[in-house]
Amino acid sequence: MAQDPLQVTRIVAEGTSGYKPRKLLDIFRDALRVKHYSPRTEDTYIDWAREYILFHNKRHPSEMGVPEINQFLAHLASERRVSASTQNQAMSAILFLYRHVLQIQLDESALAEFRPHRSKVVPTVLSKDEVRRVILHLAGVHKIIAQVMYGGGLRVMETLRLRVKDIDFDNHQIIVRDGKGGDDRVTILPDSLIAPLKLHLGQVKLTHETDLQKGFGSVYLPQALDQKYTAANAEWIWQYVFPAAELSVDPRTRVTRRHHLHETAVQRAVREAARAAKIGKHVTPHTFRHSFATHLLQNGYDIRTVQELLGHKDVKTTMIYTHVLQRGGLAVKSPLDS
Repeated sequence: MAQDPLQVTRIVAEGTSGYKPRKLLDIFRDALRVKHYSPRTEDTYIDWAREYILFHNKRHPSEMGVPEINQFLAHLASERRVSASTQNQAMSAILFLYRHVLQIQLDESALAEFRPHRSKVVPTVLSKDEVRRVILHLAGVHKIIAQVMYGGGLRVMETLRLRVKDIDFDNHQIIVRDGKGGDDRVTILPDSLIAPLKLHLGQVKLTHETDLQKGFGSVYLPQALDQKYTAANAEWIWQYVFPAAELSVDPRTRVTRRHHLHETAVQRAVREAARAAKIGKHVTPHTFRHSFATHLLQNGYDIRTVQELLGHKDVKTTMIYTHVLQRGGLAVKSPLDS
């Protein structure tokens, strides 16, 4: 049986004569990479583990357990007043540390009372006219990104991580790779977006060719693909549809590459467009996805179809959009209108 690569790392770090033991958080980062967690989740989990340790005056986690975890979670809830989702995220990070790094089995049932249930929140949805007005106040690449999110129901990071090969013009579809939950799915490529998207990709290809001429032009690929297709990172089909304006150094590999646009730029552009359009609602990029689902249901599409396009594992998640239809979830007419 093959040895656990994390366990081998720990043996080397702790048992080799003359070898300086590695820091716990470095071993934690290795474990997250072995499990193929995203760089974003990796950084977030590391931050939570660090906060947990600092909260208990730098005690080693192996010397602590359920009581100390409960104290930390209670601190987050009562003193820092974090949201339920943030508290759950902190707990997940700490549990990962104990399960996969320290390999300590905790009595997780004793943590149940500190795992809050997220309250049901009705999402903000724009009318079709409001969507049109917001998009009219966007320009350039931000406009196309908003049209992709609304036209296909994509999350902002799903949109920014699209590769050239994921746009299927002939079949009028977009393939979302490794979406939330790790699954792939197929969604809609609107007919009205084909021409502007092709024009945009033509400009992106020129940038890529210039990068190649300057000795750059590679793009990040997941580790398994990078090892299997060693030259693929410079191929056109693997490039990001929405690349960043500047080259940057990959913090993991120290390779200079062109990454995708950062989501904060999109968030800022959407916020400013909503303000310019005088929309009296809290509008974020995710609002386009909410509006996509609601408008499909308004148009009479089956909820299972909408569930598949959104990539929800449980139809109950999709059901939230029935509560924001013009006539309510059960199409009930108010007695005031009778």
